[in-house]
Amino acid sequence: MFSFFKKKPPVDTPDLTATSNTATQPPAKAETDAATAPKSSWISRLKIGLAKTSSNFSRLFVGAKIDEDLYEELEAALLTSDAGVEATEFLLTSLKRVVKDENLTDAEQVRLALKRLLLAMLSPLQKPLELGRFQPLVMMITGVNGAGKTTTIGKLAKHLQKHQQTVLLAAGDTFRAAAREQLSVWGDRNGITVIAQESGDPAAVAFDAVASATARGINVVMVDTAGRLPTQLHLMEELKKIRRVIAKGLSTAPHEVLLVIDGNTGQNALAQVKAFDDALGLTGLIITKLDGTAKGGVLAAIAKTRPIPVYFIGVGEQIEDLQAFNAGEFVDALLGA
Repeated sequence: MFSFFKKKPPVDTPDLTATSNTATQPPAKAETDAATAPKSSWISRLKIGLAKTSSNFSRLFVGAKIDEDLYEELEAALLTSDAGVEATEFLLTSLKRVVKDENLTDAEQVRLALKRLLLAMLSPLQKPLELGRFQPLVMMITGVNGAGKTTTIGKLAKHLQKHQQTVLLAAGDTFRAAAREQLSVWGDRNGITVIAQESGDPAAVAFDAVASATARGINVVMVDTAGRLPTQLHLMEELKKIRRVIAKGLSTAPHEVLLVIDGNTGQNALAQVKAFDDALGLTGLIITKLDGTAKGGVLAAIAKTRPIPVYFIGVGEQIEDLQAFNAGEFVDALLGA
C-alpha cells in the first residue's frame, strides 16, 4: 500500500512522497540540495500568500499588554482572516484559559500559545491520501466553477504517475467543452487516457471510465465533474447520480470524493464544504490558490465545524506547487515561525 506522507521522508522533496518497501540509498548532497530547493520555494510562496494575515497577527503582539484590548484585537484579526465565529470563540476561550493556567505574562508567550492551539485544531485535517487500497482506486473530483478543479486533476495525475500509479481520467464535465479539452491536454502531456463523450451523460462517462480501468488494470481513476454552485439543486442531484452510477460499476466506489476549493473564497468555502459534504459525503479537500490574496483562516473554520481532511494545498500553476497539507507549515505561514 502506498500513501502520501504516511511516514516522514528522509528529506523534503518537491513530490508527494509515497512510502514503499523498496530500500533506497541515501541521496548525495547535491541531490538533496536540488530536492530541497523547490520545497523551500513552495513554502516561501505560501508565506507570501498568507503574508497579510500573518502581518495582522504579528503586529498585535509587539509590545502588547495581555488585557481585554489584546483579546478584542485578536478576535477582530481572527474574524478578518475568515476563521469564523465558532472557531474564533473557541480559540479565544482556550487562549484565555492557557494564559491563566500557565501564568503567561509576555506577549510573545501568548502568540506561541495561540500557535499551539491553532496547530492542535488543524492537525486532525492533516491526513495522507492512501493509494493501493482498491484496484482501481476511484476518485470523484467536485467543486464550483473557477476553483481550479481541472488543473488540479492534471497536477495530481502527474504526481500519481511519479509514484508508480497508472491513471485514467474521466471527462465528466460535459457542460463545458473547454473542460474536456483542458483535461485532454493534461492527458496528452502525461500519456494518460481520457474517457470523454461529446455532449454525453456525465454518469455514463464515469461508468465507462471505471469499466475501462478495471479491464485494463489501471491503478487510479479520477472523474472530473461539472463545476456548480451548491444552490443549483438540479446539478447537485446530478452529482448524486454520478456517485450512484459509479457504485453500480464498482460496488465499493467512489473511494474518494474530493472537493476543490479556491482559497480566496473565504467563509463561502465553508458553505461549499457543508453543501457538498451533505450531498455526497466528502472524504477530502484540496485548497488551491493560496499564493494569491487568501486569508487562510477558513481552515480553522473547517476544522471546527466540518473537519474533513485537507489532502493537498496549492500555491501556483506548476506541478510542484501542489503539496500535501502540513499543519505545522501552514500555522507557521499564518502566525509566523
